[in-house]
Amino acid sequence: MQNASLPTNETSSAACGVVTKERGTAGWSIPLGGGTSLMISGHAPGIFRLRVYKPGERENPLVRYGLVAQGLAPAMLDVTEGVHHTLLRLPGGTLSVANETGATELFSADGALLLSTSVLDAGMDRGYRWQARHAVGDRLYGLGDVTRDRVEKTGFRTPIWVSNVKSYVPIPWLMCARGWGVFVNSSWRHAIDCGSRQAQELSIECNGGPLDLYLVAGSGFRSLLEQFTALTGRPCLLPKWAYGLTFVCNDQATAREMLDDCLAFRRDDIPCDLVGLEPGWMSEHYDYGLNKNWHPDRFRYPSWLGGACNPHTFLGAANRLGFKLSLWLCSDYDVTWEEERRCRADGTTPDNATNGDRQAAGFHPDDFEKDEHFGHGAIYADKLTKPGEPWFRHLEKFVDQGVAAFKMDGALQVNEHPDRLYGNGMRDEEAHNLYPSLLNKQMALGFSEHTGRRAMIYSSGGYIGIQRFAATWAGDTGGGQKPLVSMLNHALCGHTNVSCDMEVFSAEGIHFGFLQPWSQVCSWAYWRHPQFLGETLAPIFKFYAKLRYRLHPYLYTAAHEAARTGWPILRPMSLVHPELPEADHCLHQYYLGDDLLAGAFAERIWLPPGDGWIDYWTGVEHPGGQWLDVRVPSGRGGPLFVRSGAMLPQAPDRSHIGTKPADAVIWEIFPPAVGRAAAGRLIEDDGESLEHKTGAFAIMATRCTRTASELHVTLGARHGRYAGMPERRVHTLRIHLSAAPDAVLHNGISVEFTFEDEAGLCLVGLDIEEAREHRIIVKLA
Repeated sequence: MQNASLPTNETSSAACGVVTKERGTAGWSIPLGGGTSLMISGHAPGIFRLRVYKPGERENPLVRYGLVAQGLAPAMLDVTEGVHHTLLRLPGGTLSVANETGATELFSADGALLLSTSVLDAGMDRGYRWQARHAVGDRLYGLGDVTRDRVEKTGFRTPIWVSNVKSYVPIPWLMCARGWGVFVNSSWRHAIDCGSRQAQELSIECNGGPLDLYLVAGSGFRSLLEQFTALTGRPCLLPKWAYGLTFVCNDQATAREMLDDCLAFRRDDIPCDLVGLEPGWMSEHYDYGLNKNWHPDRFRYPSWLGGACNPHTFLGAANRLGFKLSLWLCSDYDVTWEEERRCRADGTTPDNATNGDRQAAGFHPDDFEKDEHFGHGAIYADKLTKPGEPWFRHLEKFVDQGVAAFKMDGALQVNEHPDRLYGNGMRDEEAHNLYPSLLNKQMALGFSEHTGRRAMIYSSGGYIGIQRFAATWAGDTGGGQKPLVSMLNHALCGHTNVSCDMEVFSAEGIHFGFLQPWSQVCSWAYWRHPQFLGETLAPIFKFYAKLRYRLHPYLYTAAHEAARTGWPILRPMSLVHPELPEADHCLHQYYLGDDLLAGAFAERIWLPPGDGWIDYWTGVEHPGGQWLDVRVPSGRGGPLFVRSGAMLPQAPDRSHIGTKPADAVIWEIFPPAVGRAAAGRLIEDDGESLEHKTGAFAIMATRCTRTASELHVTLGARHGRYAGMPERRVHTLRIHLSAAPDAVLHNGISVEFTFEDEAGLCLVGLDIEEAREHRIIVKLA
């Protein structure tokens, strides 16, 4: 691709030929032949949809089923039509279209050429081939969980096809830090080539369906992820307790053994919030049907106790211990029937049966003899699905009894169904990728519609939109370094609630397992209970569990940011530092929120430039912009660094998170260098309802500056409101200092403090009204 820029207004006539008209429109099209047209529409800022369309065709199922562009208003295109080219302008970018061929060029807001796309190749028997050229040096990121060997994709080719272990959650999205992204808006099996055959060429080969994709012009990765998740859905905010620890019991556990597991966590002072049951909870192991029941021996639920949450049951007992309960599920249900029903209810699909529909149902005007053997109407090969019954409906009784979460196993959502005809008329080539996102969508919406609460659905499989409905874990692949790379690739597609099965038999695995967006231990066929880890590993497990729970306010604040912007909790180095090529090789480390830098299974760690980095275990500060050999003290499993100037909101030790606000707030402060300023914030809500979506949350912003003789800390007035919000609490400042200060002032009044010499910590406790601003001055020695 030659270096080029968009012509200025003075020369746009020459670029387009003779300008014939200028207008604003929601969509623009040119004929392609064969009764088809290339239709271009847009969303602000800088999102262009290119779609080959034939009159009478139904809308793309990703759009029709609300996985793409749901609630996203179309933008008016500013159109300048010429003899040879047409310019389509949106805030954020411009698309130039060749009037005869449909070839396009994407330009940034400042007129720089980002991509040049090819004429549509109609040489395939079905589907399409599309190509684009990009600039020398462009590095490409995205595609979801299609490889666990790399994050940068230049020279990489992959099928986009949900597969067990190999590709649990492929996402057909690519982006470049120079400010462009491409999203393939298709559920058909397809392949994406990032230059493996031809340098600087991006190509897409799709096995079916018309061309349908989005070109996005942005201003860097943060902007591009915000645009992409505006298009495909922001990451869901899980219930507050879901960011604690999940422990999944052995498959053969009984109700009593499950409760004993809960008691063991409480007895050993190891925090935990969610306990999960594997398929052994069911009366029929791996029950795919709609008539599930508790196992009559292992999980007896007396019928006379009724359907409501009853304190006499094992669920009530777990709840009194502060535990939520999760159930394992498998599904082969045809969820497309429910999607079509929802489309009719929304008015996006006509609700009128044709004569063919009625005849297929057994009503034929020439049926004179009325043979009763034919009176059953349509006969379905699918004996599992009930077309009029949503999948989630049969699970409502378990939710009423107290179940709070569901684990969606890969069976059979990631399996191919080569001979299946789905209820919406699709074959597997088009429906296979779609299925896991629809299944998890219906799980999440079904739970929230039934309860009015946020869902905690966690799945191994997914496709477009999965971040909006479910958390994911890295499937049956353990808790080593490969799952970390899958999480890095998820982050590059705006999916934030990611995890893996914690590898508990090494300090390294425990370290990594707890420093993730959400954490789980899965015993399944094993005995991964922390109580069975032995005298060396059990204390390490307990230490990290308590650390995670102290950091919960920090992680939950990052989860809120992700839910509003798409900026993930766990961030690859390439996402934050795309200007530095060495970041692409940092596959053993990641940012956890804004201010923590974690390494996993690492012998060396790269400290990014621009700030000092403090070893969280030793307190030693290292300058940024260097590789550092990892030296981890005894009892720790890997490196953890904190940015100089960080103000980490934390909570006191507790056995579980639940939904109530923490009784107190701790600010761990790592003062910035002299003359520098730092900031932090705390975001809170009621922890479980959906009210945060309409603004029911509160933010407290903090600031810290340092002079040669003083440290100035500001706890800003809290803004916002939510149900159950405390008016005042104790805020404790834990300030890392080399020596005890001379004095501490709160709003100009001297207050008491303590100093721990060995830890180098100044502790200041303040019982404050949170609606007011509070200024603290620390007089340095």
